[in-house]
Amino acid sequence: MVNEMNYATISHVMEDWESVKRTKDYEKVAGTKLFRRLFDKCPQAKLLFGFPIDIDVDSPELLQSKRFVAQAIYFWNMIDTSLNMLGPDIELLTEIMTELGAKHVVYGVKPDMFPIMGEALFWTLSEMLGDKFKDENEKAWKETYDALSADMIRAMVKK
Repeated sequence: MVNEMNYATISHVMEDWESVKRTKDYEKVAGTKLFRRLFDKCPQAKLLFGFPIDIDVDSPELLQSKRFVAQAIYFWNMIDTSLNMLGPDIELLTEIMTELGAKHVVYGVKPDMFPIMGEALFWTLSEMLGDKFKDENEKAWKETYDALSADMIRAMVKK
């Protein structure tokens, strides 16, 4: 659960996040990497976003789609908002993640998709941060993702 995270974990994640945000158009760059990876590892996820399951993850039709780019940017903005709430607004963040989990049931997201999204997130962070994303920092991100997704999954299972 998010509200059980410690300061050291949050500190590692926020330090990495600030590095990611220094990349020009980081939302689009990172979001594109993440969704390409997600769609490659979980082709059925394409359907959740309104794309044909057989569309190539490198195709201009996908990568230049306004919907694809908008979703990539939206996802990274959601991460930014969530991470900024880790310290002062952690209780509110737990409520928001619970509500988000309930909404994702309607979208067709299944709890078993979360590890795949997590892998796509960690791969993207590794691509963006290079050697900096290892050991303690990678562990901190996994702990953070697990906590955020646990709150969402708990709400999904209740529905």
